[in-house]
Amino acid sequence: MNNNFPKDFIWGTSTAAYQIEGAVNEDGRSKSVWDVFCEQDGNIIDGSSGIVACDHYHRVDEDVALLKNAGIKNYRFSISWPRILPNGIGKVNPKGIKFYSNLVDKLLENNITPWITLYHWDLPQCLQQKGGWCNREILDWFSEYAHVVTDALGYRVNNWIILNEPSVVSFLGHGLGFHAPGLKGEDNYLASVHHQNLVIGRMYRELKAKNANWNIGSSYTLLDNPADASCKDNRASAYMDCFWNRNFFDPLMKGEYPSIMQDAFKPWVQDGDMELIKTDLDFVGVQHYNSIYAKDDFEKGLFGTFFGEKPKDIPTTDIGWGIMPQDFYHCLSDFNQRYGDKIPLVITENGCAYYDKPDDNGKVDDARRISFLESYISAVSDAINDGVNIKGYFVWSFMDNFEWSEGYAPRFGLVYVDYDNDCKRTPKSSYYWYRDFIKV
Repeated sequence: MNNNFPKDFIWGTSTAAYQIEGAVNEDGRSKSVWDVFCEQDGNIIDGSSGIVACDHYHRVDEDVALLKNAGIKNYRFSISWPRILPNGIGKVNPKGIKFYSNLVDKLLENNITPWITLYHWDLPQCLQQKGGWCNREILDWFSEYAHVVTDALGYRVNNWIILNEPSVVSFLGHGLGFHAPGLKGEDNYLASVHHQNLVIGRMYRELKAKNANWNIGSSYTLLDNPADASCKDNRASAYMDCFWNRNFFDPLMKGEYPSIMQDAFKPWVQDGDMELIKTDLDFVGVQHYNSIYAKDDFEKGLFGTFFGEKPKDIPTTDIGWGIMPQDFYHCLSDFNQRYGDKIPLVITENGCAYYDKPDDNGKVDDARRISFLESYISAVSDAINDGVNIKGYFVWSFMDNFEWSEGYAPRFGLVYVDYDNDCKRTPKSSYYWYRDFIKV
């Protein structure tokens, strides 16, 4: 596959704090909602947690060297809120600041541009006990946290992502209870959606006022939501589209919730909210893995909608996610038709999970991942050629990691992590393929 992208196209790879750092009880870090969620029986498939994860906290030098050797010029990572502010607000933990400051320094020394995600799901548990994303006070809590981080790192960091996938936090974490904090119900869902939308709008304005030259966006899930074959109409598909896409993009771009959801959101919307949420971000981060099928289900679902069955003839990864690059292209094209191209897109996550393992010679030959990346990157190229304003692409993930409720079995990384052998790192075939593909 030839790289015919523009010379200034941004190529990178991504990780997240709780998924790789470990050291959850070290240097003043407090518990996050994911620490607590993992402690509860049955929440994580293999009973694991992020206590050690990839031990990145103690291996920064090694991991930055791996990034450099892969030719990575842009590295997206997240900050652990409970490592910075163990009480959620108030006293700053200097050891937490030092860890990320050292990481940024090492990246810059190796000509790697940091892209920082302020929030990738690890809310301090002490704030969850005050209501978390269901409490409107989180606007002030988040503002304090964001200013602490940007005060410490902002003179060296230009690229900021406010939130990671608010749709996952709200739908899986507050509506269905599949993710931390494990809440269920429509009211919890609606409150968490609205407050995350408000945080994005408010923080964009506050941070741009602080430094107009910063490149500030937020990352969202962008999915196709076809109806299950059992559906009699597209009602479920329309709601699933709202859960993953329109409950976030419509307020951001148009200043309103989708018509079928407006009445539901009314109890949470105050005067001036929608004007605050409508925001011309510097970029919109796009995360895409597969399509989500919808079906009518008034017992398990939200607003009568739940996950449907995908057609049996769709090829899948080892965890059953469909491999459909044409759907990725459709998502990008549809976004362009719905919202225009005024705000550029950056693909901040795209990747695939397989049960990778070394062969007898210790090599991890993940040819299926290479094929996946080729097809999805081709879909990005096709979208650009058809007028979609896309400026960059980040592979998920740089290394195998703790995959939330799925535990450690699914492996998304370009680098293999041997969890049974002191987290030894082994670059996979895809690591070298990506290195060669992005070489300029």
